[in-house]
Amino acid sequence: MIIKGDDIKRLIPQRDPFMMVDEFEQQDENTAMTALTVGRGNYFLLPDGMISPTGLIEHIAQSCSALAACKKKEEDTAPIGMIVEVRNFCCHRRVRVNERIETTVTFGFSFGNMTLAHGISKTGEETIAEVDLKIFMQ
Repeated sequence: MIIKGDDIKRLIPQRDPFMMVDEFEQQDENTAMTALTVGRGNYFLLPDGMISPTGLIEHIAQSCSALAACKKKEEDTAPIGMIVEVRNFCCHRRVRVNERIETTVTFGFSFGNMTLAHGISKTGEETIAEVDLKIFMQ
């Protein structure tokens, strides 16, 4: 099932102008696909009209938050979390206004409230960013 629009707000705690996920679809218990179409009001948009690399990391982290919310199966509260560690980040290309970012996040090892996650973001078939995250969620 694809979740869009205001329904995303039940999966992630961020609100405009910090929301970095437009669509969410859970693939299995540990994998999800998300999307974001970059708008002119995006908080991470730089003067050159492109998203900062930090914005790509935030998009992937919010994608992880949405997957964690689906795993919790508590529809009334989005998990509160933070990025603990960023590893192996590679930004192949930044995206522009009106481009659509499609991201796959996969959860790996979890211990307590800590989870290792891997994210790959693409525009079309072009990989634009990859990262390994350690995230804390409660």
